[in-house]
Amino acid sequence: MCRSIYVYVLFRAKGYPVTRRPAAAHGRRTRDAGIAGQGGKGAEKVTNTQETTPRRQVTVRPTKARPTKALPTAACPANSPEPAGAESASEPDPSTTPLTPAQAFDALYAFCAPALVRQTYLLSGRRELARESVEQAFQLAWQRWPEVAVDPDPAGWVRAAAYEYALSPWHRFRPRYRHPEPPPAEAPDRALLDVLLTLPAPYRRTLLLYDGVGLDLPETAAETEASTPAAAHRLLHAREAVTARLPELASPGALHRRLAEVASTARLRAPKPPTVRLGGERRARFWTRAAIAFTVAIIGATALTARTAPTRYEPPVPPGETVRGVPPRAAPGALSDVQLKLRAKLRSETQNGPDRLLPRAE
Repeated sequence: MCRSIYVYVLFRAKGYPVTRRPAAAHGRRTRDAGIAGQGGKGAEKVTNTQETTPRRQVTVRPTKARPTKALPTAACPANSPEPAGAESASEPDPSTTPLTPAQAFDALYAFCAPALVRQTYLLSGRRELARESVEQAFQLAWQRWPEVAVDPDPAGWVRAAAYEYALSPWHRFRPRYRHPEPPPAEAPDRALLDVLLTLPAPYRRTLLLYDGVGLDLPETAAETEASTPAAAHRLLHAREAVTARLPELASPGALHRRLAEVASTARLRAPKPPTVRLGGERRARFWTRAAIAFTVAIIGATALTARTAPTRYEPPVPPGETVRGVPPRAAPGALSDVQLKLRAKLRSETQNGPDRLLPRAE
C-alpha cells in the first residue's frame, strides 16, 4: 500500500540519500475507537493491526548516487544514540546530482500509482474509473508540483485527490458509468466488493484507509476531514456491516488480507508517468487557452457595446393614429357613352387635330 513515509524523502532539495528511522514499537499507540464515554455500551475496541509489525527502513537515493547501507531497525531504537556511520551516511555527497521535478514526479508516480489504482477500484468498483481517478490526481499534482513537492506527505496529497475524484457523485450522470461493470469472477470477491459498495462513501473510505492502507486512527480522521471519534464510529459501523454479511472477516487481519486479494484480482494498469505528465500539460494548455479566449470574447463584447451604445437620450417616436371621420374614396365605375365619345375625340385630335398647332381664332 502507499505509505507516506516512503515517499517524502524523494523531495530533498539536492537529491541526497536520506534515511528515515521508524519509530519504536512502543511509540505506536493502540486506540479504542469506541472510547469509553463516547462509544456507549457495546462499543468495540479498535486496535491498529499494523502496530505489531514495525515499519521497515527505506532509503531513497538517485540513480548515480553511491550505494549506502540502511541501518537495521533493531540497531536504532527511538531513544538510543546513532552510530557513527549514520551521520556520515546522511551527509551530502558532492558526486550526487539533484533530482529534477520530472524525475521526482516519476518516482512518486512509480511508487504510488499501482497501489492507488487498486485502492480506488475498491472505492468505486469500476476499473476504468479507478485508472481515471489516479491519472486525474497525478495530473493535478503535476500542475501544483511546487506545492506537492514541499508537502510533508506528498503520497497522502495524491491519495486524497484520487479518493475525492473516485467518490465524486457526479460520475453517476456520465453515460459511460450508468451501467455497472462485470463483477469479479470469484464469488467471495464479489461478495466483499458488494458489501463495500453498499457502505456510505465516508464509511468505505475510512475502512479502506484504516484496514486496507494501514493508517492509524488520527491519520485516517485527518485525511477524511473528520474528528477522531467520528472516524472511530465510522470504522466500527463499517466493520459491523462487513461482519454481518461476511462473518469470516471479523478479524482485522483477515479483512486486510481479503481487501488486498480482491484489489489484486482485477487487471489494473496505470499509464506511464510521461503520459500522465504530458496529458496534464495538454489539459492545462487547453484550459488556459480557453480562459484566454473567453476573456478576449468578453472584452470584445464589452468594447462593441460601449462603441455602439447611445450616448444621449433620444425620445421615442410616438406611434401613428388612424384619422377618423373621412369618407372612403369611391372606386371609379364604367364609362358612359358620352364619356367614351369624349375620350375617343381627345385621343384622335390630340395627335392629329389642327387645334393643337394652329388654334382657331374666332
